[in-house]
Amino acid sequence: MTFKRSPNWKKPAFKKKTAQKPRPAPKDRKVLIFNKPFDVLSQFTDDQHRQTLADFISVKDVYAAGRLDRDSEGLLILTNDGVLQARLTQPESKSPKTYWVQVEGAPTEEDLEKLRQGVELKDGMTLPAKVEVMAEPDVWERNPPVRFRAAIPTTWIAITIIEGRNRQVRRMTAHIGFPTLRLIRYSMGDWTIKDVEHGTWKEVSL
Repeated sequence: MTFKRSPNWKKPAFKKKTAQKPRPAPKDRKVLIFNKPFDVLSQFTDDQHRQTLADFISVKDVYAAGRLDRDSEGLLILTNDGVLQARLTQPESKSPKTYWVQVEGAPTEEDLEKLRQGVELKDGMTLPAKVEVMAEPDVWERNPPVRFRAAIPTTWIAITIIEGRNRQVRRMTAHIGFPTLRLIRYSMGDWTIKDVEHGTWKEVSL
């Protein structure tokens, strides 16, 4: 007896099993907090000769937990612990990230309430965010400085989100009509850039 294959039959695809890297033992675990300057890539190599993490950090075998855009500043966590990386970056882990954001203009409470409720971006609705107006923080000067328009005021706001979409905070403020001029990530989970000088890093324990 012979069997004929359906014309729609396709050879089943078998996924290759990839060996999962074992989690480092507690004594070998490394977690670094880096206060990233403006115009530095969140990676160790670049074929266009731009500034990277390698210009600041000599520790081997650590990788950024999530990215921080080249034109953003502040907290970047690096680790050799894949489980920690996932916990900090995957939305389902609900790890909060707080940003200090300087926007062009003076948003009202009604404007900010839109961000608290969630706004519709091209890739879907954002989850509700915590948003408050804040005093201008006592932070380092940016190089190059932010370009201001003399006739338009600026406002600093603190935004806390649990998502990590591409350029999400910038898109959120632009959506309500207040473009981001400067963005500093202050905290991720329980870690902050408090006591970490601009362009420096320190090792912390879990």
